[in-house]
Amino acid sequence: MSNLRAQGDMETHGSSKNERPVLVEVRRLKKYFPIQRGLLRKVVGYVRAVDDVSFEIREGETLGLVGESGCGKTTAGRVILRAYPPTSGEVLFRRNGRLEDISGLSGKELKELRRSMQVIFQDPYSSLNPRMTVMDVIAEPLRIHRIAQGDELRMRIRQLLEMVGLRVQHMNRYPYAFSGGQRQRIGIARALALNPKLIVCDEPVSALDVSIQAQVVNLLQDLQKELGLTYLFISHDLSVVEHISTRVAVMYVGSLVELAPPAELYASPFHPYTEALLSAVPSIDPEAHTQRILLQGDVPNPSDPPPGCKFHPRCRYVMDICKEEVPTWLEVKPSHWAACHLHK
Repeated sequence: MSNLRAQGDMETHGSSKNERPVLVEVRRLKKYFPIQRGLLRKVVGYVRAVDDVSFEIREGETLGLVGESGCGKTTAGRVILRAYPPTSGEVLFRRNGRLEDISGLSGKELKELRRSMQVIFQDPYSSLNPRMTVMDVIAEPLRIHRIAQGDELRMRIRQLLEMVGLRVQHMNRYPYAFSGGQRQRIGIARALALNPKLIVCDEPVSALDVSIQAQVVNLLQDLQKELGLTYLFISHDLSVVEHISTRVAVMYVGSLVELAPPAELYASPFHPYTEALLSAVPSIDPEAHTQRILLQGDVPNPSDPPPGCKFHPRCRYVMDICKEEVPTWLEVKPSHWAACHLHK
C-alpha cells in the first residue's frame, strides 16, 4: 500500500459512527513555494512547506498541530484558511450540511466562507492596527460583511469585550494602552465577531508570559464550550498542546509523522521524532528523571528533503529501508497513527 493511499484510508478507518461530524477534511494537501534566481527570476526549485498532508477536524474538537519551527504548521493553517492557494490536494469544509471542496473558491464565495473561518495570530503586538481603537478593530469584520451598524454594532462589540474578559469602558482606547495578554484577548474578540465555526489559533500564547498563557488557554476552552467552537491549535509548546487538545498531530519537514489523542501520544509515542520532542518537555515532578534524547544533525532543507523517511538522517533507530522507502501511514493502535518503518 502506498503512503498516499494509506493517508486517505486514515479518514475512513480512524473514525466511528458515534463521533461528531467532520468539519474540516484535508486530503493530500501540498503547498510548494518556488525558488527563483537570476535576473529573469527563473524557477530552480521548490520549498515543500506542506508535502502530502491528510487529516480531519471534527466539530467541537481541538486538533493540536506541533513541530519544530519551519516544519510547515503555519503554512498548513493558512492554506486551510485560503490565505495561500494550495499547490495540490483538497480542503473540504462543512457547509449547508455537507463537505465541500473550498480550495478552488474565489471572490464572493471565498468572502462568504471566511465568515465561518477565522484566525488568532501569534503576535498580539503586530496583529492589531495601532491607528485603530479597540472598537474599530473588533468592528472591522462586522463592517466588511455588513453584519451590524450603529447601536447594534456597539452592542455587539460590548458583548464581545465582556465575553473575553475586557472592560467595555476601554473600547475607545488604542492597542498601545494594553498589555500583551489584553491585546490577545482583543484579537480573540475580533475572531469571534462573525460567529465562526473554525478558528485557526496560530501560536496564540507563545509571545505571552507563562502566567498569562494559562489564562488565555483557559479562556479559549471556556469559549469553545460556550459557543461550540472548533480549533486548529498550532504550537511548538507540547505542554500547552497537551492541555487543550482533543487530538495531537506531529509534523516534521512538511509531513505528518504521528497522530493520536494526547494521553496516548504522551504516554507511548510511536515515532522517534515524537519521542525526542517529548523527552525535552520539562516535568513538574522534581523526582522525575527523563532521559533527554539529543537529535543529531540539522533539520533537512524542505527544498531538498532526504529520500525515504525524512527523519532518517537524525533517527537513532534508522534501518536501510528508512533511507529508501517512504514509510506507510499506519494505525498502530486504535486512533493512534504513525508513519514509521519500525511498526510496519
